[in-house]
Order: sequence, then structure tokens, then C-alpha cells
Amino acid sequence: MKNTSYVLEKIQNDKEIKKILPILKQQKTWLVGGYIRDLFLGLESYDRDIVCLNDSCMLAKKIAKELDGTFIELDLENEIYRVVLDDKENYFDVSKALNGNIELDAKRRDFTLNSIFYSFCDETFFDPCLGISDLEKNILKCANISNFADDPLRMLRVFRFIALYDFSAGDDIYNFIKNNHGLINNCAKERINQELIKLFSGKYCAKALICADECGLLKEIFPFVSEIKKIPPNTHHHLDLFHHSIETMRTIRLDNALLRLAAFCHDIGKPKTHTIEPNGRHRFIGHDDVGSKLIKPILKELKFSKKQIDYVSLMIKNHIYPSALMSSKDVQDKAKVRFVRKLHPYVEDIIELARADRLCARGPQVSDEMVEENLKNLDKLLDFYNKIKPTLVSMPKLLDGREIMEILNIKQSPVLGEIIDALKEAQLEGAVYDKEGAKEFVISYFKTYCKEM
Repeated sequence: MKNTSYVLEKIQNDKEIKKILPILKQQKTWLVGGYIRDLFLGLESYDRDIVCLNDSCMLAKKIAKELDGTFIELDLENEIYRVVLDDKENYFDVSKALNGNIELDAKRRDFTLNSIFYSFCDETFFDPCLGISDLEKNILKCANISNFADDPLRMLRVFRFIALYDFSAGDDIYNFIKNNHGLINNCAKERINQELIKLFSGKYCAKALICADECGLLKEIFPFVSEIKKIPPNTHHHLDLFHHSIETMRTIRLDNALLRLAAFCHDIGKPKTHTIEPNGRHRFIGHDDVGSKLIKPILKELKFSKKQIDYVSLMIKNHIYPSALMSSKDVQDKAKVRFVRKLHPYVEDIIELARADRLCARGPQVSDEMVEENLKNLDKLLDFYNKIKPTLVSMPKLLDGREIMEILNIKQSPVLGEIIDALKEAQLEGAVYDKEGAKEFVISYFKTYCKEM
């Protein structure tokens, strides 16, 4: 953690703040929140929160004019405004102190470490909640636990801070969440989405997820958690499915929040496909395909974008593919090319997921030699991909959805999506390579495999 002298120097030399300092000194104003917290943690920050005692709207407009920024009304009722600079990275949030009282404003904030103020007039810190001391102790505290009831999203924010900074939290916070975790469902899903992206980007995400589960919050956001907990360790897994999912996520090396999310969710299809053979072997046939379908409505409800949902679904659906492909002793380059074409540009991601999954499944029937061989084969597949990647070109789209609907005289439906996927598969295999062949394929596929519309 950095000392106060370091933070003071960084604030006073902030080039964006220096441009508007005369405006900020015209009335009593303070810098507060995450910008100061991050400076103490030695991190760069670009979102600056400004608090004033009087007209926050007028102050924000003056800042926007001086910095040639865009003025945005965030919350008219609470008089909160945003100024976004041209680089779209730096911005100022300007608000009026609660009841025009800076001490009351400090005590209504989520955590004490976000209640550290820097006075532009006095050029000193105002820290009524002892946030600097809590930062030094690496602990999350709140001045008033009732602040969590005012905005239940703060419960999830606890675990975001744990994931990012390895903080611990006071017992009052954990107890509140244990007794009130259902309140998270009152929050806008868009806000939950933003917290989840930050949480899964954190180095200590595994710790955060386990803590969130112990408080009962995780199952409120991800309903499948209760189901995957029912799958016990078995001959191929030394951990129950919940902890296997956590460990797989922890083992991901790429700095990719969505891939970590996919790793956490990669086996959610197992509860629905779980069978036990007479010899005691646990089977989960088709869990990859089932899981890829189950995740879509969950992520849609949490307001992930279609592109994000498709990516996570793709990872889940194909997480077995790399290891299964390379398990053959005489796997042909043609099969590897098909794998690459199907998953490019996400080949590295899916291989990384397969690697993490392999390392986190070490049941009694899984020998060290089996794991080493599997990992070696995945490395070979990655080398193959890196070797041919410069030669890859995107396959042309032979028919789009509108054209297929016209050819088959059908409406938009799940059947259309199935036909589009089948056409892509045929194209990957080299069975279809031009528009005429594509037309013949979709007509034949529709007659053979699809029910009458």
C-alpha cells in the first residue's frame, strides 16, 4: 500500500484535475471514492468522483465546458452528473453531499475505504470513517450496515473487492449478507452484470466465489450452484462438482473474465445427464451440449450481450473437444484443421479451458501419466494452431438466414438456427463449398431432419 504523501502527489499532479482546479476551488469541493482508494493501492484510475456542497449540476457543466467533455445526467433525484472526456476513458462524476453535509455523505457510502476525501481547498485528506486505516489492514468495513439495505448491490460488491484485492470483510457484513442475500434480486440486472465482469476478472476470484457461496449469495445469482453441489467426487474427480468448477476457473491462466466465467459454468449440464453404471462409474453423456444450452437463458437474464453469451456457450459446448480429438493415436491433420476452423479465433481459449479441466480432475482412476499425456497433446494442438494461424482465412457465408427462410418458405425459429449450424458444419467438412451446393444441402437437410413447420 502507498503512503499518504504518494497519494497526495498523484492527486496534485493529475493533469485532468489540474485543468479544472480553479473551478474546483471556487466552492468547497472534494475528491472521494475509488480514485483515492486505487491510488493507495498503487493502481491507476480514471474515474474521479467529485463532491460539492451546493449546485452539482452547475459544477459538472463548468467541468464539461473546461475539459470539452460530454455532460450526462446520471441521477436527477440525487443530483449526480457525469462528464466524459473525449478519450472515453477519463470521466468525472459530480454529486452533491448528502443534505449538504460532508460527514453525513461519508457515512452513507458503501465502505470506509471509499469514504476518504481530499479537499481541493485545504489540500488535505478528510477521513472520518478511518478508511485509510482499514486499507492498511486490507479489510472491508462500513460505517453503517443499513447502507447495504439501501442498495443491496453492495453485497455483491463485497465479493468483487475480495476478487480484485484479496480483502477480507467484517463479521457484520458477512452476517448481513447471510440474513439478507435474497435482496440482491431487487437490483437491476445490468448493475449485477457489471459487478460480475469485475469479479471474474479478479486474481482472487475463486476465494470470492467461495465466500459468496458461504453467505448464500452465489445461488441467488447462479441458480445452478445448488444442483452442481449434488454431484459428488467420483473415480475421475477428486472434488465434488462445485469445487471442481471453482478450481477449473482458478486454474485458467489467460486474463479473460468471460473465459473464467465459462470455466466456472463448464459442467452445469452434468446434473441433468448424471447416471451411475452397475460398476459404479459416474457418466455424464452429452453434458457439454446440455450445458451450452442451459447457460444461455441464465446469462441473458443477467444482461450479458449476445456476443458474450455465444462465447461462453461455445466454450462450454466444446470444452471436451480438444482432449477428445488428441486422444486418438493417429489423429490426422485434416481433423485438427477442422477443429481449428470451427473454433478460430477462440482456439487458444478452448485449449486453455480443456487444460484447466484436466488438471482439476484427479480421481483415483486418473494417473499422473494420463494427465501428463493429455497436457502434452494439448500443447501439440496449440502448436499446430499457432503454426497454421497465419494461413487461416474466414469461410465465406454461403447463405444467410433470410435466404434460407426464402428457400425453405419457413419463418425464423429454432429450426432455422439448427439448419444454419448444420450448413456451417458441412462447410467445415468440405462437403459444401459454393452457393448452389449450400441451397441443395439446406433443402435436403430440412426434408431429412426437420419437422414440418
